[in-house]
Amino acid sequence: MPSTLEGQITMEKTPSYFVTSHAPKRIHTMARDIKLIIVVRNPVTRAISDYTQTLSKKPEIPTFEVLAFKNRTLGLIDASWSALRIGIYALHLETWMQYFPLSQMHFVSGERLIVDPSGEMAKVQDFLGLKRIVTDKHFYFNKTKGFPCLKKPEDSSTPRCLGKSKGRTHPKIDPDVIRRLHKFYKPFNMMFYQMTGQNFEWELEVGSDSWSSQN
Repeated sequence: MPSTLEGQITMEKTPSYFVTSHAPKRIHTMARDIKLIIVVRNPVTRAISDYTQTLSKKPEIPTFEVLAFKNRTLGLIDASWSALRIGIYALHLETWMQYFPLSQMHFVSGERLIVDPSGEMAKVQDFLGLKRIVTDKHFYFNKTKGFPCLKKPEDSSTPRCLGKSKGRTHPKIDPDVIRRLHKFYKPFNMMFYQMTGQNFEWELEVGSDSWSSQN
């Protein structure tokens, strides 16, 4: 990590850290006082988003429904498939909690980050001990992408939004498969809520069409 001056904070992000078993120990060895920010979303939506990204690069892969089950007739979910395994957040958090206390972790709701980006960013800034500089005036909702983007800074002529790999329309997934996945994740979600002390309310999406259609 780069050196920082007094009053500076160095930040780095990598999606794979949270689900990599040896990462917590290595990071703890490097900087045990580090603050950790984890962005999570409904694991079913996350899995479909993961699949959509892979499909864009490998259009020949099997359908989501085929990959999600060891045996669909028996309803056996294939939890070894990485797209599904990553969403078992409680399992991954358990490893992190062997090295870091919850006081050094902040969990961001991916759903609330879309509907209330400034609210979620306020919590992040508080967690980092920063003045609330980023507010609602810094965001606008991009209808094409389906999520908020940063308004252009004064020294730029274009707004800042995520690249082409974000905002892809998800493929249509059999509603029965989605229901089965919600049922599969429910006990793990409940455990995650208990561990973090936060209710992300993913179960409220069951039986509705409210899950995100874009990644």
